[in-house]
Amino acid sequence: MLLKTSLRSFFAHKWRLVLSLLAVVLSVAFVAGTLVFYNTATSTFDKLFAATASDLSVAKAKDEMAQRGGPAAIPTIPVGTPAKLAAEPGVKAALGQVMVSTAVLVDPATNKLVGPTTGAPTLTGNWTDTPRNSVDVTSGHVPQGADQIVLDADTAKKSGLGLGARLRVVTDSGDHDFTISGIATFRTTNPGAALAFLDTPTAQQVLLGTEAYTSVEVFGDGSRSDEQLKAAALADLGSGFQAKTAAEQQQENADDVGSFLDFMKYAMLGFAVLAAGVGGFLIVNTFSMLVTQRTREIGLLRAIGGSRSQVNRSVLTEGLILGVLGSTLGIGAGLGLALGLIQLMKAAGMNLDATSLDVTWTVPAVSYAVGVLVTLFAAFVPARRASRITPMAALLDHAAPPEPRANRIRVAVGALVTALGAAALVLAGTSTGSTGGMLIGLGVLATLVGAVVLGPLLVSGLLRLLGGALPALFGPAGRLAQRNVMRNPRRTGSTAAALMIGLAVVIGASVVTSSMVTSATAQIDKSVGADYIVAGGRTGLTPAMADAVGHTAGIDHITRQKSVPADLTTPDGTRTETELVAADPSFTRDFRLPLAAGTAEGVFAEPGGLSVDQKFADAHHLKVGDPITVGYDKGRTQTLKVAAVLKTGNQLFDGNFFTGIPTVSAALGGELPADSAVFAGASAGADKAEVLTALQKSLEGYPQLTVKDQAGYKEMIKSQVDQLLYMVYGLLGLTIVVAVLGVVNTLALSVIERTREIGLLRAIGLSRRQLRRVVRLESVVIALFGAVLGTALGLSWGVTARSVLADQGLTALTIPTGTVAVVLAGSVLIGLIAALVPAFRAARMNVLAAIASD
Repeated sequence: MLLKTSLRSFFAHKWRLVLSLLAVVLSVAFVAGTLVFYNTATSTFDKLFAATASDLSVAKAKDEMAQRGGPAAIPTIPVGTPAKLAAEPGVKAALGQVMVSTAVLVDPATNKLVGPTTGAPTLTGNWTDTPRNSVDVTSGHVPQGADQIVLDADTAKKSGLGLGARLRVVTDSGDHDFTISGIATFRTTNPGAALAFLDTPTAQQVLLGTEAYTSVEVFGDGSRSDEQLKAAALADLGSGFQAKTAAEQQQENADDVGSFLDFMKYAMLGFAVLAAGVGGFLIVNTFSMLVTQRTREIGLLRAIGGSRSQVNRSVLTEGLILGVLGSTLGIGAGLGLALGLIQLMKAAGMNLDATSLDVTWTVPAVSYAVGVLVTLFAAFVPARRASRITPMAALLDHAAPPEPRANRIRVAVGALVTALGAAALVLAGTSTGSTGGMLIGLGVLATLVGAVVLGPLLVSGLLRLLGGALPALFGPAGRLAQRNVMRNPRRTGSTAAALMIGLAVVIGASVVTSSMVTSATAQIDKSVGADYIVAGGRTGLTPAMADAVGHTAGIDHITRQKSVPADLTTPDGTRTETELVAADPSFTRDFRLPLAAGTAEGVFAEPGGLSVDQKFADAHHLKVGDPITVGYDKGRTQTLKVAAVLKTGNQLFDGNFFTGIPTVSAALGGELPADSAVFAGASAGADKAEVLTALQKSLEGYPQLTVKDQAGYKEMIKSQVDQLLYMVYGLLGLTIVVAVLGVVNTLALSVIERTREIGLLRAIGLSRRQLRRVVRLESVVIALFGAVLGTALGLSWGVTARSVLADQGLTALTIPTGTVAVVLAGSVLIGLIAALVPAFRAARMNVLAAIASD
């Protein structure tokens, strides 16, 4: 009987629940789509790694220190290693492999990079036929001479290259031109990398500069396990080698891919939680208004013997139906979202198979858990309120007002939570590091909860201010709109809260990113004297590139900068893993170091000098002249003295340890890594714009390099920060969509709730146009209320976050007034859009039917 009543009630008000259903669908779609995409991506890569991994891969033992640095020497193993391993019992084949990620592919016809510029690597190596090739040559033939190269089909298609086209390979040894002799197609999926293959002698000469291999891939005959092959290989080769079984290779590859996929997974699940929270407000509002509208119906149910628990279960059953239906539709929408993400990854170069979505049992389980639990939780308070309706309410036109005591408790709890949150934000503003981060997290959560709880109280005060101008501007329609939004403060507050959350995050993120850009720009203006910056990206700059910079007309001098992995041991015995920033003595001409003690010349011009920042010096009680032992790879050590202590608060220098290239060269000899960047100054009297043009022309054969003057460098930093912000905007836009649905739903149900009232207003002379204006003004005021609260919260969060990050270089506070203005103006537009359907429906009501409605 209860289920029958709930079903009848649910479907009797189905159109009133459609928007709440959309909120559940959106939040569940986020969860389901993210899980399906993640499962599909990981299973696709697992299949690729399982199909291509050798039984055993042998390479030079890892040098952890060398791996921490930038472009460095490629580890190799002797050319005789494959023959040694092939002689081991149980080995079917042992093939020497050359594979590097430091070479750059360039189309000489267009002078553009071939392959991905970010994310996946460009891998260049030797062609070998193995039992488990990842690619097959499907057009042309394998490389058969010193001038031939094979390119993978995906990269060839994107770059517009085919058989017979020229392709340039840029390495430390110079530029090498080849002709494409073959196109290779992946057997499973292309993880996004670009692959190029040379014959073995050419690969060794061009990529390594010596007759050697980067690894040996061993394939067994089945008589011995992979672990036995590994033990035998290491025993035969001795120290200095590492070996990985097929399982270990697969796990390592899966971990590398998983780090990127995990970031996407948890970021999207975070926004799913946010969307579910915002949708919760919508569901609470919907059920609260439905309970109010059905007061007489519920009262009659109580009068004929229905108990409180039955009424409670009836409303919760409707919530359960909504949750199950919304979750089911959400799973379907999630599959569509997963397909969209796969297409997005294809555009980025990761070719996942959209025809084999991996939908495990966890997808529906988690999706239904999220959808049903969120809906039941949101419907609990309205259900509890419905159970308190007495049989006498059946004789009344309206529900009884909330209990004054409950309101007082709400205000007290809200005020206490808000005060605690504000106190946490104030304390966070004076703290740094993890303490500041924990305090700001607590402050954000508490102020958000406080604003939601205090929403009804704030409605009465703030809406008097926001709505005060309505009667003066719009006459009777404005007065009606003002009174309508203040008629039920709890409903107005919860409707606006959904919009408030999304806008608060947008404003807070904008404050942080704007301050980041302003701080970086100010620090560049204050500290950088170089006119031009040439960055080498993932591969670094070869000596030929640095020479091209130095020989450009109008260049006065250049400063090379290298990143050298090292371990520092201070006099107190503390060991710190880091990278030394080694530069030419002319570094002092191109940068102004924020000195707290010592001299810049002592760091770069004099041998044996090292700089530390003030934070490191204080932590280890260091002063100018104190010795620090520096350890490099291959067990090489050097004792340097502290020549300068740098002030903290500048992102360009904080956490860095500077020294001169001559100092590092004394310890490493000729084994210096490639330049990570080159800085240059223009000659006196030279036109800097013309010199920049000449510099770009000198380096046009190296499209992998970034060539900027100071203004261009600042713009590049801004664009990088903006990309992050735009991603946040895009994801938060979906939560704002849910919030807009909340405004639409509240207005639509409010129109239904006030049917008789609207009919009476129309009967005494209110025109359809005035009625539409009333509904639009209500919507705009609610949206503005949410925007004002969201802006206030977002500014407080952003300002506090900037203070916490001040020691990380965010020294300047910038309030994005343009973004704030757009948010406030956009809230008016949101209000107008949300009111379109409710206003149209209200204006179309038949006057006599509306007056006669119950």
